[in-house]
Amino acid sequence: MSSLTSPIGTSSSASTTAAAAAEGVARGNSARWIGRIVIYGLLVIFAILYLMPLFVMLTTSFKTMDEIQSGNMLALPQAPTFDPWVKAWGEACVGLTCAGIKGYFWNSIKMVVPAVAISTIMGALNGYILTKWRFPGHTLVFGLMLFACFIPFQSVLLPMATILGSLGRFGMTLQNATGWNFGFGNSTVNLVFVHVVYGLGFTTLFFRNFYEAFPTELVRAAQVDGASFFQIFRRIMLPNSLPIIVVTVIYQFTNIWNDFLFASAYAGTGDSMPMTVALNNVVNTSTGVVEYNVNMAAAMIAAVPTLIVYILAGRYFVRGLMAGAVKG
Repeated sequence: MSSLTSPIGTSSSASTTAAAAAEGVARGNSARWIGRIVIYGLLVIFAILYLMPLFVMLTTSFKTMDEIQSGNMLALPQAPTFDPWVKAWGEACVGLTCAGIKGYFWNSIKMVVPAVAISTIMGALNGYILTKWRFPGHTLVFGLMLFACFIPFQSVLLPMATILGSLGRFGMTLQNATGWNFGFGNSTVNLVFVHVVYGLGFTTLFFRNFYEAFPTELVRAAQVDGASFFQIFRRIMLPNSLPIIVVTVIYQFTNIWNDFLFASAYAGTGDSMPMTVALNNVVNTSTGVVEYNVNMAAAMIAAVPTLIVYILAGRYFVRGLMAGAVKG
């Protein structure tokens, strides 16, 4: 005789299994929520700690000196004023000159724009050649350029000073012969040259890795159609390089704008100083009272260009870095 299972027993077993499954799901959801709370809580704490100096700088720049001396550093300004910003821009003393930082701000602009443009274009050309027009020894050349990325700034100060001195003497020769030195020996031109040379290894690395994943068939097809080296570069490579161009521009702009070592070594005095050196001189120049609000306003003005670059193009930065990471 065959045995029969009781419907009541089956129903009880099924309900027990369903209850256990529901309890497991609830425990899993609870653990996920706890994990999320911990992660986001830590992120919020780290974000507050990271942004605290910026908050102090910004609030202090809108306070009067009386409020700064008698108030809480973290407190919001009770009577906000733009006078510190106006004074930092047009009246702050930079050494013996009290004309603000506006002239030095434009010095940095005149240095950064050509340095970023030249290093980006040259890096794109190098990456294009090293991936689509390979020659014997291209791996060695790329390895040497990659090695240049790890050379410390301090180790190139004296060799670079020697080279810039030679360029300055060459400029004096041109000045005597033609009446124009073509920029040789000019402090701004010297800094552009230094940053292009030092940044070329990084820009080549970025573009080489990006172009490594670019379809070589497109280049070959363009060659079959009679396109020249520069026509392929201008009409095929560059229009498809926007993500890595954004990465390179952000990286180079930030490094060059914030540079202090090269700026102080090769253009540390006079009216040709870039913004970072002038900001250091503003902070170290005192007429008897340290004007913290003016110093903070000057620091915020110096930080505005990089903040604008990151706000406008920051979301493309990681996207551009990952664009050439996976091939196929």
